[in-house]
Amino acid sequence: MRTTLRTTGVAVRAMLVFTVVLGVGYMLLITAIGQLAFPAQANGSLIRSADGGIVGSSLIGQSFTDADGAPLPEYFQSRPSAAGDGFDAGASSGSNYGPENDDLIAAIGERQATIADLDGVAAGEIPADAVTASGSGLDPDISVAYALLQVDRVAEARDLDAAEVRDLVERSIRPRDLGFVGEPRVNVLELNLALDAR
Repeated sequence: MRTTLRTTGVAVRAMLVFTVVLGVGYMLLITAIGQLAFPAQANGSLIRSADGGIVGSSLIGQSFTDADGAPLPEYFQSRPSAAGDGFDAGASSGSNYGPENDDLIAAIGERQATIADLDGVAAGEIPADAVTASGSGLDPDISVAYALLQVDRVAEARDLDAAEVRDLVERSIRPRDLGFVGEPRVNVLELNLALDAR
């Protein structure tokens, strides 16, 4: 009986010590390292407007549409989203449709027609990322080709010179990660905020 009580006491004390050390101490240590070494990333890579208000995250896309869902011509448009009602971080996912799915083919055709009409281009000029959702449905970036395709429309809607808007896009291009991972891309929210700041 005495051995059982002693063993139980040791086990309870060990559990309490490890709970404090690993459950509390470790988390506090990791949080402190994150806040000191990578504060922006640790806090969600938040993007602030000129007045200091939080307008989004550089990691999560958002739509630039009116109340009816129509694209706002004065803003660069994001990739389509299949997450919930669009860019819903609580419902992050792709459509999981295969390339021969009738619903996906119809959605792509509809998106091509909308972009062709909005930007005044032929359907064949529209990059794939403009008409297909990403796997997460939350992609904050678009391809350089899709950003450049939208330059003339945005410039006209804002009464700006197209060369000035194109220059802003080119300065917003993020290179491949580590020089070889992924593709060059443009963060839509950051680009639109830079436009608003002009």
